[in-house]
Amino acid sequence: MKRILVVYYSQTGQLGEIIDAIVAPLRASAECVVTVARLKSQRPYAYPWSFWGFFNAFPECVYDDPDPIEPLPLADDAEFDLIILGYQVWFISPSLPTTAFLQSAQAQRLLRGKPVITVIGCRNMWLMAQERVKTQLQKLGAHLLDNVALTDRTHGAKTVITTPWWLLSGNKGPYLGGLLPRAGVWQRDIDDAGRFGKTIADEFPKREPGDTRPMLWGMGAVIVHPGLISSEQIVQRSFRLWGKLLRACGKPEALLRRLVLALYVVFLVAMLLTVVPVVFVLKTLLSPLTRKRIAAQRGYFAAPSGE
Repeated sequence: MKRILVVYYSQTGQLGEIIDAIVAPLRASAECVVTVARLKSQRPYAYPWSFWGFFNAFPECVYDDPDPIEPLPLADDAEFDLIILGYQVWFISPSLPTTAFLQSAQAQRLLRGKPVITVIGCRNMWLMAQERVKTQLQKLGAHLLDNVALTDRTHGAKTVITTPWWLLSGNKGPYLGGLLPRAGVWQRDIDDAGRFGKTIADEFPKREPGDTRPMLWGMGAVIVHPGLISSEQIVQRSFRLWGKLLRACGKPEALLRRLVLALYVVFLVAMLLTVVPVVFVLKTLLSPLTRKRIAAQRGYFAAPSGE
């Protein structure tokens, strides 16, 4: 019997649906015993977010400085053969409860030497967040077997409106009489995620300990959008600069921080409307000259499961 631990944090419930779809075939397998644990922050994050609460989480998010989480309700000597880690992306970073878990002594004990499969549910930008998670897993001595990233397939020009609207209102849409579609990962993609769980249920029990080959290779577990690679890198640098400034302005409740945060929101909107589209267009125009480099980048970011 293979013992599988599923750890995840879902604020809106969407990632929970994805995890349920993937885990269902594992629960049905006679060769797997599944334990599911949802991360809980000691200071819960509201859903829907308040406007200031949403943006005030950003500096700590990009600087990996989370509030503590509740320990997982597991025995001190609990051991697992495989860890499935599900996480959301906040400000192209792992969500704060996910970061708190990866920094915890409990994660250090549970993940050391163990194979890990990451599962992401987000709008579209997940590459830089996954890089951060990969670094944390390496520090913990864990082995990343596979990555599944489900994103909103709606055009980014629409999701940049619908996703914040959903997070701040709790209403997934559709909006404006159907002019803007329902926010979030498409339901058919969530329902289809069970195929990943079926492959894991079929393949993992046959494996010898120490086998770190991906199980989901060639199944389309991730899609890397070449035009977003440079955009994510630019946004990440911007986030770190503004995050450092905001943290220097004091704690989240400080008045000066709120004033500077208001300035940042104006800057962010301007950047999304100008810089990001320009970078995307330039990247597209230059793609014939950078085809080999882009192909190498896609291969790197798609690993280990591939597109």
